[in-house]
Amino acid sequence: MFTSTYVRLPEARWALAALLLFLLALPTHLLGAPAWLWGPLYAATYVCGGWEPGWEGLKALREKTLDVDLLMVVAALGAAAIGQVLDGALLIVIFATSGALEAIATHRTAESVRGLLDLAPAAATRLRPGGDGEETVPADRLAIGDTLLIRPGERIGADGLVLSGESEVDQATITGEPLPAAKAPGDEVFAGTVNGTGALRVRVTRDPADSVIARIVKMVEDASRTKAPTQLFIEKIEQRYSWAMVTATLALFLIPLALGAALDATLLRAMTFMIVASPCAVVLATMPPLLSAIANAGRHGVLAKSAVVMERLAQVDAVALDKTGTLTEGTPRVTALRPLPGSGLDEDALLALAAAAEHPSEHPLARAITAAARERGLVLADATAFSSAPGTGVTATVKGQEIRVGAPARLLPDDDPTELEKEGHTVVVVLRDGDPVGYLGLADRPRPGAAATVAALTAHTGRHP
Repeated sequence: MFTSTYVRLPEARWALAALLLFLLALPTHLLGAPAWLWGPLYAATYVCGGWEPGWEGLKALREKTLDVDLLMVVAALGAAAIGQVLDGALLIVIFATSGALEAIATHRTAESVRGLLDLAPAAATRLRPGGDGEETVPADRLAIGDTLLIRPGERIGADGLVLSGESEVDQATITGEPLPAAKAPGDEVFAGTVNGTGALRVRVTRDPADSVIARIVKMVEDASRTKAPTQLFIEKIEQRYSWAMVTATLALFLIPLALGAALDATLLRAMTFMIVASPCAVVLATMPPLLSAIANAGRHGVLAKSAVVMERLAQVDAVALDKTGTLTEGTPRVTALRPLPGSGLDEDALLALAAAAEHPSEHPLARAITAAARERGLVLADATAFSSAPGTGVTATVKGQEIRVGAPARLLPDDDPTELEKEGHTVVVVLRDGDPVGYLGLADRPRPGAAATVAALTAHTGRHP
């Protein structure tokens, strides 16, 4: 729990110090060591774990608000006053640890937000009006109507529309899709996505503060600030309950004392009541778990809209899942090879031809095709005169033949969809000297635990997918 990163948080440092002091004091106390040995250790535990919540409680009291932190410190001091030093120290440690967990959860949420912000580039290349050159400007200073130049491999600086150029853009950070999306004039692009091999001119259509990635960041921040119904209910009754408890404690102490009761017995009774009736335990059980759940979800790519959503997950009776990257690995693999009759190629020869042409390419489908060839132990011929057309495919010379590998809709626009396409495969066609010689089907593979997860969700919700 207390890694080097989190120990830098003040709440975590004080909680860790209080815990270590308590763990030193406890065995010496229970083993019968003299009070001068364990007493100072317990006292240091009270100071390390209680000074910060006590100070915050006093500041709240000056504003006529009875903070539960102050009640916790008073209850712990009350326990010490009646001789229950160990119990008071334990209460201090529990409360300090809860505060540290809440601080850590908040810090993790902030880290996830910062990670999202890092997706958007800090600067963008803006074209001056009238074609008078270009300039590098901070991305947050872009305005609607600005024209950006997006070079190959750059992150796009703002949401906008493509004015000119063709490329393939990796939008996995926004859509989760593993394959780059072909972009041409009129298509929309998003801030934080990665341009492929082509150059694009993009007109900014949204203010940077209103981009898709900015709205995602705001949603995560808003989620960490929302309060669940249980917490709202506790906060609503906390003040009234706290004042009632303090009043009852004073009554239990002052009234019997005024009637002649012994001081020690009266104080013991009042302090026992205060410790047992303190709302500390209820408060400790609310927000830290919710904050931790929101932060943990964010680290695993799940954005919680609010704390209310997290609390109501137990009542869910239907679940909708995005397939790509959730139920599947998000990485395409060659799943089918279909050499055409009369091509003179078998499956291995078709794959070797396609892989040789695709080998210089960095496209995810190209990597999948070359990986499939390596898995089969195929020897790839050298490719020359390589070229790539975004959204269409690649062209290369292999063994003196012009080989084109790409989307059937672009290379064979008059042909009907293949059976592989009807079955849901991503299909590429292989052309040799202009004639089609075969098709490759690619598909995403389910994650190893996908079936078990769906089965568990089905059993929980009582519905079938």
